[in-house]
Amino acid sequence: MLDFLRMNGGVIARKHVFASESVTEGHPDKVCDAVSDSVLDACLEQDPHSRVACETLVKSNLLVLAGEITTRAKLDYVQIARERVRDIGYDEPTEIFHADKLQIIYALSQQSPDIAQGVDGTHTATPGIQGAGDQGMMFGFACRETPELMPAPVTFAHRLCRRLSELRHSREVPWLRPDGKAQVSLLYEGHRPVRVDAVVVSTQHAPEVGQETIREVILSEVVAKAIPPELLDHSTRYFINPTGRFVVGGPEADSGLTGRKIIVDTYGGMGRHGGGAFSGKDPSKVDRSAAYMARYVAKNVVAAGAANRAEVQLAYAIGYPDPVSVAVDTFGTGKVAEEKIVEAIRQAFRLKPAEIIDELSLLRPIYRQTTNYGHFGRVDQLDSFTWERTDRAVALQKLLNL
Repeated sequence: MLDFLRMNGGVIARKHVFASESVTEGHPDKVCDAVSDSVLDACLEQDPHSRVACETLVKSNLLVLAGEITTRAKLDYVQIARERVRDIGYDEPTEIFHADKLQIIYALSQQSPDIAQGVDGTHTATPGIQGAGDQGMMFGFACRETPELMPAPVTFAHRLCRRLSELRHSREVPWLRPDGKAQVSLLYEGHRPVRVDAVVVSTQHAPEVGQETIREVILSEVVAKAIPPELLDHSTRYFINPTGRFVVGGPEADSGLTGRKIIVDTYGGMGRHGGGAFSGKDPSKVDRSAAYMARYVAKNVVAAGAANRAEVQLAYAIGYPDPVSVAVDTFGTGKVAEEKIVEAIRQAFRLKPAEIIDELSLLRPIYRQTTNYGHFGRVDQLDSFTWERTDRAVALQKLLNL
């Protein structure tokens, strides 16, 4: 939907619709993310310097763990996987994918010594200093659309899925089952969200419940509790279980794999993504740690008033500690030149991998908490999600003379 709206002062603001999605903890890909992050946390609990790259695959009653783990921790990987699947809620007696019935196999080896020497700083251009675990570019994004400084579409989609989970775990709605997803389409005038154009909610359910009941409960107990009422109007369209039936779900219906929901994990497509997944990776992997740092930087840039929208890119070379580049895009909302913001970022933030790990306290077993409903915008988890703090905003204001 493209149109144009003439604003005050003769400025033309683009009018458009933007959509983002989220998925519940029982979605097959999120089951895999949860298992991988649970393995990571278990390693870090016993050995904070564990090197972990754990991938999970699920289908029917099969769960496969694969990857590279170097740790002093003594773990029962099979038991970790079963417990996580049970916590998610896959314990219905009639289900094929069941915590106690799973066939679990794993193929885990140690981290490649060629990679390890670059990360450990034993063979780099800067000996003794931890280098990046891989090359790549990581993006962070922030905007003033919500109090969390996150894009509104993905924020509302997460709220819908979180509400589904709350109702299911509390047994307030006993027919809800673990798998589900949501999508929110918002109409924008420029960068300002003005109304919800469409809401899509699909939830797995018990076979005996009817479509009318599902629609009534989802609208009254999920949508009405998750989306600000001022953004809903008589023209908002609702698609509730649009296929008409969603009884077979989870890994019984579809295969799952770690790292396939990277847009759900970040900004719902509103900000760019470097391509690297998060779950199952320890913070020596800049795919994860530098993406968290980029969000931390972008959020503080916006909180400082340097811009109303900011996207930060950090790029690294394997084995080398300093970012090879730092870039900022303020989408025309910056109060100062972008090159000055980059200079201030380099002064206010420590960007070497070891410094990021220290700055954000990333060697703690906090990663299972990140698996669902986004890695960013979780201000309810500030003790764990340290990258959501805005404690550098004042320093940036001083550096930028704001």
